[in-house]
This record gives sequence, structure tokens and C-alpha cells, in this order.
Amino acid sequence: MDVRRLEILRELGERGSVGAVADAMKVTPSAVSQQLKVLEREAGYRLVEPAGRGVTLTEAGRALARTATEIAVAIERAEGRWREFMARPAGRVTLVTFPTGGEMLLPGVLTRMAERPDVELECFDEDGLLADFADLTPDYDVVLADAPATSSTWHDRGLQVVPLMSEPLDVALPEDHRLARKASLSPADVVGETWIGVPEDYPYDRVLQQVVAVTGRPVDVVQRFAGNGIVEAMVAAGHGIAILPRFTTREHGNGLVTRPMVGIRARRDISALLRPDRFERPSVRAVVQALKDEARAVADAHASI
Repeated sequence: MDVRRLEILRELGERGSVGAVADAMKVTPSAVSQQLKVLEREAGYRLVEPAGRGVTLTEAGRALARTATEIAVAIERAEGRWREFMARPAGRVTLVTFPTGGEMLLPGVLTRMAERPDVELECFDEDGLLADFADLTPDYDVVLADAPATSSTWHDRGLQVVPLMSEPLDVALPEDHRLARKASLSPADVVGETWIGVPEDYPYDRVLQQVVAVTGRPVDVVQRFAGNGIVEAMVAAGHGIAILPRFTTREHGNGLVTRPMVGIRARRDISALLRPDRFERPSVRAVVQALKDEARAVADAHASI
């Protein structure tokens, strides 16, 4: 029997007239009558009989209407379970990050996603010298970026921008440096120092630009390296001081210490960038939530140190 015709019979039993059923189901009364006749032929019983100005269901009709209700319940239950299944995170998600972002967040994110075996998270890293990490959103589901000068265009490009964390950028010093005795450093404190820098337009380099703007004095950058490990080694060996991110700089037992910079904005904002259609995928949302949870955990861990 056709499910649609069974639904018509059920509606008729509740509404009491062909016209009311037609109005409710947005069809003509003749279409309702025709479908009822077909259903009677399929059932082999008379299902409807006149009752005053309307109609009523026969005993066979009422029995079949009860069955129609059971079928409607089963269909709704099946559709609900299917919608629930489709809403579950599942499938492959690709993520690309800049190096220190991956170092800081990916180990914990992958641990969190291990609890979601239906989601296959595949991670990649890209050279931090890329002009705008947003350019990678066509090729990856999730892109980690640390607020380059082009960040103001992310919303203009129609991207979904999910803020994850704001990480302080500290001054890294040899542990025996005269400034290591201070709890924090201002731009005036570091005037005249020799710097180990990073490529221009890295977030760390923009901190040095602020130092120049505040003091009116140039900074002496003697070397520039993209790899933070090299910068750390150069600072620990006494070749200069540097700006480095707080959460991934190793300062214990390697001859290097860090001090917060005050008086200027010395932070980098880390966000997840996505195409808005990909953000609608439950599997992608699960990865983004894992990133948010891990970023919060990393920040809380360093706040307690």
C-alpha cells in the first residue's frame, strides 16, 4: 500500500471530511476521493462510509488508519535517526598551520580527535613566510593563521574567522643579560640592543616596528631567521635579544629567559579560517571545537605557571 494514501486515510479519520483533508494536504477534493478509492481496491475492504454531511471510517478503515499512524511514527523515527546520524562528525578533514601554531596546538588537538574515530584529521604545515594564509582556504578545510597585516581582509573575503587565542610575544634574553634582572621590559629598556630578528612582516617583527615608533630610535637587527629554534639558539649563545612567542619558547635550562614587553601591543592573535560552506560540516566543526578547547588549555596552563 502507498504510504501517501495511508496518510490520507488517517487524516480523513481525524478531520471527518474530504474537503478538510484536501485543504490540509494542499490537493483537490477529487484527488483525495480518487486516492481513497485506489486504497480500497488495494485493501480489498470498504474503508469509508457516509456519516451525515461528511464521511466516517468503517471498522476496516479505522484498523488501517491505526496502521497508518504506526507507519507515520516509524517513518518519523527513521528520519530522526538518519538526521542524527548525518549530524555526527564523520569523514576526512584537512588542516594546515604555520609552524609554531602546529607545535603549540596540534599534539593536543590530535589527542582530542582520537576520541572521534569517525573523523580523519590530516594535518599539514606551511612556511610562515606565506603572505596571507587565507589564500590556503580553497585547498584546506581549516587554516590556522596568526593575524598578518592582511587579516582585515578576511571578513571581506567572506571567510569564517574563528578566534582561538591571543598569545603574548616576549623579549628573549641570554640568562646572564643585564635586562634579565627586570620583571618586564619597556621599549625604552631595549634601546640600543642588538636584535636577532625574524623575516619582515612576521608578527614578531611588527613588535620591533612599534619599538621604533615609540622610542624614535632604530633597532639593530643583525640576523633574521624564520625558524624560532635558530633564534633561540642565537639568543642563548649571546648574539642578541629577540621577540619570541611565549607559549612555544623553551627557556628552561638552555641559557635563555623571557620577559614580557609592556607599553606596546606585543601579542599575536591566532585564528582558524574556513570557507563558510565547510564550516557547516559537522566533522569540520568538531575539529574547530577541538582547536578552541586546546587553545584554551594551552593558555590556562601558561597562566598558572
